[in-house]
Amino acid sequence: MTDLTAPWSLGPLRVPNRVALAPLAGIGNWFVRLQARRYGAGLVVSEMVSSFGVHYGNERTCSELLHIHPDERDGGIVSMQLFGSDPDVMRSAAARVAQAGADVIDLNMGCPVPKVCKTGAGAALLREPQRAVAVARAAAEGSGLPVTVKLRSGQRPGETDGADLAERLVADAGVAAIAFHPRSAAVHHKGQPDYALAARVVERLDVPVILTGGLRDAAAVRAAYEQTGATAVMLARGALGNPWLFAELLQGRAAPSRAEVLAELHWVCDRAAEHLGDERAGRYLRKFYPWYLERMALPRPALKRVQEELQRLETLAGARARLDALAAEDAGSHRERRATTPALSGAR
Repeated sequence: MTDLTAPWSLGPLRVPNRVALAPLAGIGNWFVRLQARRYGAGLVVSEMVSSFGVHYGNERTCSELLHIHPDERDGGIVSMQLFGSDPDVMRSAAARVAQAGADVIDLNMGCPVPKVCKTGAGAALLREPQRAVAVARAAAEGSGLPVTVKLRSGQRPGETDGADLAERLVADAGVAAIAFHPRSAAVHHKGQPDYALAARVVERLDVPVILTGGLRDAAAVRAAYEQTGATAVMLARGALGNPWLFAELLQGRAAPSRAEVLAELHWVCDRAAEHLGDERAGRYLRKFYPWYLERMALPRPALKRVQEELQRLETLAGARARLDALAAEDAGSHRERRATTPALSGAR
């Protein structure tokens, strides 16, 4: 089995290692991607972006979602994920994404969310292979970049349309890699991924297959990587509030201390303010706080209290002050434990 630290080829590009950040809808903006890069991710993928929004020049889509920080590209590859079902619109959007500085275009053909599927995009394309191929071709034509596609196994449990579509996309559209999530769209993130199906997809394709789904901790990642023979792994929900998972897989680092978790959360606050401004960042980060605080192993009553307080705060300044207070509380508790711990005798 090839080590996760080994480089691999994505079309003409060299990816420095085999651990990637998955596209996280509503989350994977530039600073989340930059964070994953800081902890070692060799490939980072943006949250899904509407090809229609890009094509028609939606201000928020083009100014916020297509923003790439220069440091994201330091030692790795940046991919921007688009969704859509109209080849002409996709061709135009892919050209705009290439101009924004992306290295790769990723196409979402697995999103199960109804508002995406009802437009014919996301998982709806699993049953329209001809249109899916046309959309992938258009993305390559418009951008001139390597194109990858993220797929589910099928729309419903037991279906394998995604595996069949993967072959069509490689053979007929020339995609450079497939990111495969071996769960059906209907179950979202529930149930055990079908890694045996993923292994068959790996065997059938002559391009890299990136595995995603169910990779919540280092043991699960390594087991699924070995079982499937995938080229690389893509961390999604397992990386929420846990960028240390990248470093654990690639560098063998230990779990973070409480102080490290709080310091990282402050870094996230600073970057969110830079990205959105204090007012919007204060609201946006409410979904981030639980991910980080749960890693601090606080007593359940204390964790619940802090979480509730952070959700009620209306300003980012207030949240920062509460995090500082938590750090002081934790430091005081640590000093108290040291003071009350009996000294060990040197003689027995």
